Amino acid sequence: MKMLLVRILIFLISMGTSVSYAQMDENKGSSGLLKNRINSYLSVGASNGCPGSVLVVKEGEIILNKGYGLANREERIVISPSTVFDIGSVTKQFTATAILKLVAWNKVKLTDNLGAFFKEVPEDKQAITIHQLLTHSAGLTDFIGAGDFDHIPTSVFFKELLDTKLLHKPGSKYKYSNSGYSILARIIEIVSGKEYEDFLDMYLFQPSGMTQTGYLKPNWDKNKYAIGYQLNLFPIGAMAARYKKEGKISWVLKGNGGLNSTQEDMYKWYLALTTNNILPKELTKLLTTPHILEYEDDTSYYAYGWAIFKTDRNTKKISHNGSNGIFFHDFIWLPEEDTVILFFTNGYTGNLMNTAWEIERMVFDSSYTPEAIKEDLSTSVMKYAQNYNGQLEALPQAIEQEFKGEIKAPYLLNNLGYYLLSEKRKKMALAFFKLNTSLFPKESNIWDSLGECYLKLRNTKKGVAAYKKALLLDSDYPNAAMAERIVKNNGSF
Repeated sequence: MKMLLVRILIFLISMGTSVSYAQMDENKGSSGLLKNRINSYLSVGASNGCPGSVLVVKEGEIILNKGYGLANREERIVISPSTVFDIGSVTKQFTATAILKLVAWNKVKLTDNLGAFFKEVPEDKQAITIHQLLTHSAGLTDFIGAGDFDHIPTSVFFKELLDTKLLHKPGSKYKYSNSGYSILARIIEIVSGKEYEDFLDMYLFQPSGMTQTGYLKPNWDKNKYAIGYQLNLFPIGAMAARYKKEGKISWVLKGNGGLNSTQEDMYKWYLALTTNNILPKELTKLLTTPHILEYEDDTSYYAYGWAIFKTDRNTKKISHNGSNGIFFHDFIWLPEEDTVILFFTNGYTGNLMNTAWEIERMVFDSSYTPEAIKEDLSTSVMKYAQNYNGQLEALPQAIEQEFKGEIKAPYLLNNLGYYLLSEKRKKMALAFFKLNTSLFPKESNIWDSLGECYLKLRNTKKGVAAYKKALLLDSDYPNAAMAERIVKNNGSF
């Protein structure tokens, strides 16, 4: 506990001064050179419109602790280490730790099954254990509900979830399941008699010195909120602000994602874990033990709320990321090398997914220079479409000409098309779907998407024709059954 307090004190002193320890050492030795390399990499990314915040600490030395770009573009508020971000599925490690707290108190056992906590559990799920829920091996569906803010009543949610068909025999293999962690959060509530967030706050956050982490409880400064930007373009507000407005957390999200935190708080969490302030040493070890292989052709394993890898240096990497498609957080913990790397962004696009991993390589390879972070192609295409002044019918050809040869996979335009559909901009969405079928004419799923767009535009004839094309290309593609019904019923779902 004493070491934890000392390390937190050093961290807070560095946060409270205008010049951090790493900054004072900027021109001294390898740490100063490393700071300059990482800072240059992230500064270029920010100049290309890619915001973020990064903490790098090695052997107790804060190499870099800085924000890049804007937390709120409309009010020109910059990102800092105290900016509040949604951390997505990184939430799972808190749920897993809370379960192990109950294990430490002999309130639950990892071998306990669902029947110990829920009434009327279907027979095929009665033997599912806490261990299987923690390792995503229970065979449960990924999620139910209509999204993160679908406030299904507790009893209805868990009845519906437990009534779903199992994807595989419990314990037989790994299959990522957000809903499995929702069950764990409910078990925490049932056993402790406390609301999930109250339990985390009392037994995890407060002992770690974390005052800026939660769903509803923290007294956040609104000027610290990170506004999320869909496609790194369109403001959708701050998740923390929305939770506060709604006053409750959906079971679709609780326990598996959506906690809000800051770079400062997540570093305090790291310190609490590494000094065994939250769990005894043997349970901290169990938390990060590789329990199950994630994929047959992969080398990654899942522990309890963490993924486990071997680095190219043959050292252990404990990591997890999380995202709602707008915010993104990555947490890399290298215990054998006494290093932690945290990365946050409020304008997530695919080009930012590996940022923390690139920084890790820079930390351990002084000769490595990653490619510059550039604006993601999806952002560039959408920005071009937003500023296009010609006839909408000519937009597909204009996009193809502007980005000739750059659009190499069908998912890019498909995702943009569905985003536009969700915003009820159907005619512009049609332009994206039509271009996609032109670029990738042999992809059945692309024709399916075009058909859906036509039906939303009430053009039944062209919609049915697109679905027929999809089935002709592949009569067994994932949405084939639905497509057959639509064709049979002449456009009706």
